This record gives sequence, structure tokens and C-alpha cells, in this order.
Amino acid sequence: MNKYRFPSKFIWGAATAAYQIEGAWDADGKGESIWDRFCHTPGSVTNGDTGDIACDHYHRYQEDISIMRQLGLKAYRFSISWPRVIPQGIGRVNLAGLDFYDRLVDSLLAANIEPFLTLHHWDFPQALYEKGGWTNRDNLHAFADYAALMAKRLGDRVKRWATFNEPSVIAWDGYVSGEHAPGVKDEMLIAMQVSHNLMVAHGLAVQAVRGVDPDLEVGIVLTEWGVDPATDDPADIAAADHFWNISSTTFLHPIFKGHYHPEMLDALDSSKINLQPGDMSLIAQKLNFLGINSYSRSVISAKDGRLEHVPGSAYTDMGWEVCAPAFRRMLVKIQRDYRLPPIYITENGAAFPDIVSSDGKIHDQQRLEYLRDHFIQVYLAMQDGVDVRGYFVWSLLDNFEWGHGFTKRFGIVRVDYETQQRTIKDSGEWYSRVIASNQVDEE
Repeated sequence: MNKYRFPSKFIWGAATAAYQIEGAWDADGKGESIWDRFCHTPGSVTNGDTGDIACDHYHRYQEDISIMRQLGLKAYRFSISWPRVIPQGIGRVNLAGLDFYDRLVDSLLAANIEPFLTLHHWDFPQALYEKGGWTNRDNLHAFADYAALMAKRLGDRVKRWATFNEPSVIAWDGYVSGEHAPGVKDEMLIAMQVSHNLMVAHGLAVQAVRGVDPDLEVGIVLTEWGVDPATDDPADIAAADHFWNISSTTFLHPIFKGHYHPEMLDALDSSKINLQPGDMSLIAQKLNFLGINSYSRSVISAKDGRLEHVPGSAYTDMGWEVCAPAFRRMLVKIQRDYRLPPIYITENGAAFPDIVSSDGKIHDQQRLEYLRDHFIQVYLAMQDGVDVRGYFVWSLLDNFEWGHGFTKRFGIVRVDYETQQRTIKDSGEWYSRVIASNQVDEE
């Protein structure tokens, strides 16, 4: 049995997002977000589910922190709800919202759990969306003002700050597929502009946070899946390389090279994007870390494009292929292609249709094996020279899974949405042992 021992200062954590767990959607002066509006629009979300209550974390955060402590988590990645602290996105600050995050951070620190803060995990203020959303450059500066507010409030206790979570999802799922808020479909040009503007907002926010305290560590969280050719045929290899260049580089290239990849610009007709002087240097702020979210891979054929199904592969409840070795290959590739800061795996996990057994437990062996195999591949990537400093499992809790509502469960802790009872799954118990030993055993 192989044993993979991680560095002594490796950070083991778990992650969540505000809208997916907090609930209290209109409590204590919180403003409306685009996800509040989207969920309350009939036909938008499976079963008409909403995040109105979700996991009720807003009222149960102390219980959830007790679970984190029981698991032995070293860190907890969470996001701030922008409209909870600034209801209209600009202007009046909601002190009750700020107080909630004060209490959350203080409670985490009291439990010896490091807070990792994400400023924006998709719940954009509805009031700003009605003023043009991410297409209105005034709102980019509003985001920077919000970032500065949070840094002033929490920067004395929170040292690591991510600007955005998965900006690609904000742009493409929000404006092309329409599966996410605001639910706009087939607006490729708008999505392209939103992608660029998000990066400008990122640069402004990095400056804003460092303007409050230059010692704060600032980064961004990107979603990067492996891209593999369907076969060893040179045509498939070329097609996979092209797919990577026109999709996976969208944010990596401007942030770490200061320009967009030429193949991406050609594929998207960049002449229609409004790039203003100084944008690229603003985007390419030096970062303290890069967060990587990864769950699966894309398999590319020159003939058929992206394959929907790979023969012989297992799939999660999301329909995502399970292929842990692709994780290692992707990490090694980005380390080779870019001059990167330290990396944190900010999300990795799997949804499976969990069953509560007669003993009251959740024997989620598939999730346990998924995590184990991915931990090992990250360890191997580290041996290849990739500077990974920590790993945040997605997710701490079963939660509101965006357009899928409550039908997909990613948590290492089960949530009974009727009673709000929390139950640590087998995967959570196993993860606790990994954290305690700081090693993964290959069984």
C-alpha cells in the first residue's frame, strides 16, 4: 500500500459559496441578488428550488464551524454576499450584513480555522444588473469599492482574498447557455465583453485590497479542466491543443502574460470586444496565489469535437467523467506554460446520489474514492514541480447546486433540507483522517 505524505504546512480545507448555503435571502437588510431574482422566476431552476433557506448557514454557522472543527479542517473557503453588505451594490452599507461576516470570521479563528475569503461567487446585486451589470464599466469600479470595504472590515483577520470565483461561468453560463443567472441565452458578444470586464474588475479589486493593506494576499479562482485528445492521432492532438488555446487560456493568458491568446482572439472575433487602453496591464496584476477549481476533463476529437461520452469511463451525478490523472496533467501544463504564484486547489469534489443507510450513515464510497484518487494526482503533480499549497474539498455541505436546485449533492456532510440536520458522511470521516495524518493511503 502506497502512502503519500504531504508537506507539513499543507492546508487542508473545504469550500462553500454564500448563495448556496446561507439562506436568509432577505433578512436583516440584505438586498436582492441576480440569483434571488433568477430562482424566483418560474422555470429557471429544477423543481422550482431556491436559495431562500438553503442550508440556513446564516443562522447555523456556529453549528457548521463545530463540524469543521470536528473534521479537523485547517481552513475554510467561503464567499461574501455582496448585496448582503451593500444592498444596492453601491451606496448605503448594511451594517447587519457586515456584522454577520465579522461573527463568522471571529468564530473560525476561535476554532483555529483559517478563513479564505472569496469576494464574488456569482450573487451579483440585482440593482447593479439593472444598471448594465458587468457590461457597465461603472460597476467594475463599484466592485473595487466593495472589495475595499471588505478589506477594511476583515483585513485585520483574513489574510487571503480571492476576487472572483470562476469568471468563465459568470460569462458563459449566464449569457450563452442561460443556465445560470441572469439567464440570458445566446449572447456570445455580451459574454465576451463580460469576460473581459470581469478581468478589469479583478485588477481594480486587487489594487483596492492592496490599497487597504499591501500585506494581504490576493488571488483569483479559475476553473480549469484537463483537455486530452481522443486518440494519439496527430489530428486529435492538434484539435485538443486548439480547444485548450481558445477556451482554457481565456483568463490565464491575460492575467499571467498580459494579453489574450492569439488563437482565442481569432476564434472569438476580438474586434467586437471593447478593450480600453490600460486594461491589459490592469488585468495582469501580480498575484499572491492562484486558485484552481477542477472536476473533470474535456476529451477532444478532430472529427467529432468535444466528446459527450468516453467509453469505459465512470461519471458523476453531474454527468462529468471521472479521470483523476487528467488533473495532474492539467496542473503540470499550466505550471509549464505560465509563471505562476503558489496554487491552491480551491474546489474539487463529486456529486453522487447518496443514500441514508439503515444505520443512519451515508456510505459514499464513490465520493471517497474520487477524492482519494484526486488527492494522489495532486501529490504527484507536486512531485513534478507544481507548487500546490493547499486543497479545499467541494463541498463542506450538501447545498443549493445552482440551476440543479437541491438535486445534486456534493457535500462531505449531508444536509436534510427538511430538518436541516447535518450528518458527516463516510467521505468526511475519511477526510478527517487524511487531515490528521497529513497523508493519503492508496488502498
